[in-house]
Amino acid sequence: MSSTPRIALVAGASGLVGGYLLNALVDAQEFSRIYALTRRPLGREHPRIANRIVNFERMAEQLKGLVANDAFCCIGTTIAEAGSQEAFRDADVNAVLLFARAARAAGATRFVVVSSVGADSNSKKFYLRTKGEMEEAVTDLGFPSVDILQPSLLLGPRKELRPLEITGRIFAPLVNPLLTGAREAYRAIPAETVARAMLGAVRAGRRGVYRYTYASMRQMSELRAIQRIPVETAKKKPA
Repeated sequence: MSSTPRIALVAGASGLVGGYLLNALVDAQEFSRIYALTRRPLGREHPRIANRIVNFERMAEQLKGLVANDAFCCIGTTIAEAGSQEAFRDADVNAVLLFARAARAAGATRFVVVSSVGADSNSKKFYLRTKGEMEEAVTDLGFPSVDILQPSLLLGPRKELRPLEITGRIFAPLVNPLLTGAREAYRAIPAETVARAMLGAVRAGRRGVYRYTYASMRQMSELRAIQRIPVETAKKKPA
């Protein structure tokens, strides 16, 4: 990766992964400016963080003239929180694509996005099918580099209560060791690890489309600015 100072765009900065990502980017000296895009004031101050309040429907207009190198997307909700499948799709597909297009217009050459393990546009499960459709749409926008992180259950403190995640925090230490081989991808993972893996994806500097699950995310989260990791640790999208 070039030693030239970089500019980051972050969508979903007020969420669980997004908050940890801001911490990681602030600690990463290669980023001179971090634009945190939120619907409401972030409530966080730092000399290198600029909080932009945006309307996702008007994002392209609101970010006109902004220049960035890397775009990080932490937008995500659940069907229960969204209230309907339509509202879920609006957040997890439409909002992601609006951000991705605005980021591409700002000159970003890398798009790093949080999806879900098992994402598949042909899945019978609405959640996984929607995530798969989002992944396919993002890869068609012309970014030279797209990194898709596919975590299972996210571990970490949230402002809102999610019963499944509370249960996961309790049982993950017991269940994770039982998930081996192909099932390892379904291990619960700390949200902070996912956030650091997003930064690691930039540091790896790969071109093309790559997907990361549990093991590769953990490895990417440890990547330093001058390091590289083997290509086989991630899944490259078939040509």
